[in-house]
Amino acid sequence: MNVPPLTPVPVPQGESSPGRGPMSAPALLEELFTRRQIRSLTDGVTRLIIKTGGVSIILCILGMCVFLVKEVIPLFLPTQATLSEPVTLSPIKHPVTSALIGIDEHQELAYVLRDDSLEFVFLGEGMAAISKVPSRGLLPDGTVTALARALGKGHSLALATGDSRIIPVTIEFTQDFHDQERSIAPSVKMGTPITAAPTPQAVTKLAYQSTESEARVVALLQDQHLWLTISHSVSRPDGTTSALTTQVDLTPNISGRVTALALASRAELLAVGTADGRVYHFDLRDVTKPLLAETTQASGQDQAITALAYLMGDRSLVVGDAAGQVVVWMPVREHPGTNQTKMTAVHRFTSHLSAVTDITISQRDKGFITTDAEGEIRLHHSTSAQTLLTLAPKQGALRSTYFSPKADGLVSVSENNHLLHYHIANPYPEITLATLFSPVMYEGYERPELVWQSSSGSDDFEAKFSLTPLIFGTVKGTFYAVLLAVPLAVLAAIYTSMFMHPDYRAKIKPIIEIMAALPTVVLGFLAGLWFAPVLERNFPAMTGMVLVTPFAVAISAGLFLMLPASLRHRIRPGVEAFLMMPVIIAVVGGCLATNGWWESFLFDGHYKPWLQAHLGLNYDQRNAIVVGVAMGFAIIPIIYSISEEALTNVPKNLIAGSLALGATRWQTLIYLVLISASPGIFSALMIGLGRAVGETMIVLMATGNTPIMDWSLFNGFRTLSANIAVEIPEAPHGGTLYRTLFLAGLLLFIATFLLNTVAELVRQRLREKYSQF
Repeated sequence: MNVPPLTPVPVPQGESSPGRGPMSAPALLEELFTRRQIRSLTDGVTRLIIKTGGVSIILCILGMCVFLVKEVIPLFLPTQATLSEPVTLSPIKHPVTSALIGIDEHQELAYVLRDDSLEFVFLGEGMAAISKVPSRGLLPDGTVTALARALGKGHSLALATGDSRIIPVTIEFTQDFHDQERSIAPSVKMGTPITAAPTPQAVTKLAYQSTESEARVVALLQDQHLWLTISHSVSRPDGTTSALTTQVDLTPNISGRVTALALASRAELLAVGTADGRVYHFDLRDVTKPLLAETTQASGQDQAITALAYLMGDRSLVVGDAAGQVVVWMPVREHPGTNQTKMTAVHRFTSHLSAVTDITISQRDKGFITTDAEGEIRLHHSTSAQTLLTLAPKQGALRSTYFSPKADGLVSVSENNHLLHYHIANPYPEITLATLFSPVMYEGYERPELVWQSSSGSDDFEAKFSLTPLIFGTVKGTFYAVLLAVPLAVLAAIYTSMFMHPDYRAKIKPIIEIMAALPTVVLGFLAGLWFAPVLERNFPAMTGMVLVTPFAVAISAGLFLMLPASLRHRIRPGVEAFLMMPVIIAVVGGCLATNGWWESFLFDGHYKPWLQAHLGLNYDQRNAIVVGVAMGFAIIPIIYSISEEALTNVPKNLIAGSLALGATRWQTLIYLVLISASPGIFSALMIGLGRAVGETMIVLMATGNTPIMDWSLFNGFRTLSANIAVEIPEAPHGGTLYRTLFLAGLLLFIATFLLNTVAELVRQRLREKYSQF
């Protein structure tokens, strides 16, 4: 059959194509130019949008980083103090032998008690314009020989006279608001006098503490006798009250000249310092029989103890001596598991150049102020073991110093009649790099520990802000999650890509990827409330599954290979794994059915006591196993999906060529496919690792959320992210806890940033190295 040749049909000039009107050459060029302009404009707009989006993302990340750094920097700023203009006090007729000073919580009104004269000074905006309440005599008769301040909140003072009388004095500050302006008015209340000794003598040193119903006084008399006096208020049937006084002589328990006294805020502990450097520790819980609990050599035998003070909480004792040394002592257990304690020097601070004359404690934290004979003032913090501030007012020796109730200021009265007022900026005294990341010796502990405990039920609680347990918990949770997820995800991706039949691959892959859509709060909820109790009840059976399943799979595979080739060839290639499902189901069901037998066989009848007795491990219901399984479900889809895509994208002609040259599928996988897909698999691992590091809800709900440092599978932990979620609702804005949580967030940000950066660099190196495959 002959086919005639095709004859071209000429297109008339001016016609562009059938169905369109005639177009001239200029019009055609104009249309082509217009299309090119539109395409160029579209490309430019798209390029601008992509660049803008990329730059915006980078700016958002930088903004987050800047915000985190901005919130964290104040934690590490140095302590600052601002001195107001010194105030000259009213002159008195005779030399001052003792003085006490104090200030209200707003630092607007100060008082100075010098012997029996009390003076109030209003500290206004300008120190030149001050108001003074005229001095008043507190004693109608007698002379003041010693003064003392009761520890704790409020301004409770005591005056000792030359005839052994103790006069309690309470100063109160009443606030009044008028036209949205606050005014403060002072008031003075005199208590019932207490007789400090059986015989009238001058009191040379005094320690005082009081409650609503009781007052305790420790007075050193001129003859060096030390008396403990307890005055109780007893209610009579007629409605009146009377004072019942108990006096105990402590002198027989002490050798040496007494040079310093300190009574704890609850008046259950008494410390007595002597001229030979000893400190006597008395237990006053039984007031009728005071017990000398311990004697410590706190200083050299030729260095007198010149100042003592109990820190807030009555556990730590600050000792100052004539050589200027400042040491914090606290009771430490001598032997683990016993209640026997021994006073131990745990923190030594920078020494003064002269004798320590006064120690004033903070009513907010473990901070305190020391003053020496030359008038130098130093601010310390016990927990951080830091000397935060040194002040040298150059106003001569200081008679008394007082830490403001909010620990944001101090006032002092000098021997030359000047009142000094400092505003102190020291909001985060307990935070240093050492307290955040190194072991710290806390009150009640046997040794320096890494502890996170931000709050407690008592006001005198010593906050513990070590981030190391949280970092450890993050690493532990990530390790166990990755330990389970990486082998399952990568091996599943290898099997799906290289061995599974394409029909099943198209169905199974989307199912696994759907797992990524499960909310982590649901996974955490199921793990904590369902899986954790199931695992606890069936832990022996789970252990049996781990032991039996590999053998069952290996035996089943061997039996499969023993089948005749004609029978094995009838099975569709790529579905061998489905033949293992009945075996695995049988193993799981059999182990669960024989849970009691496994417990008897492996753990002598009860696994929890066995773990404790043989391995020293405690089993907690919410533990690392539960978190590993739950977090594995969260990160398996990510690792699997990216790894499977990397394996599938290896060129098919390379795989076909390898098989054609005689290599088996396993050889092709190991020596070609895995090497070529290694950049993608590595990226999958890093993305999964980053997801595990930042996971919050699963570890929050599926662990005990206890910040402990233990690699055991059978207990919980607390991660940085979960800690932020738990603590941030209760953190006061701008407080220590608030900023420490932002520091934890910054550490998470840095960790994920470094992980992603290293992952990208390694991926690029792998890609360049194996790009020829």
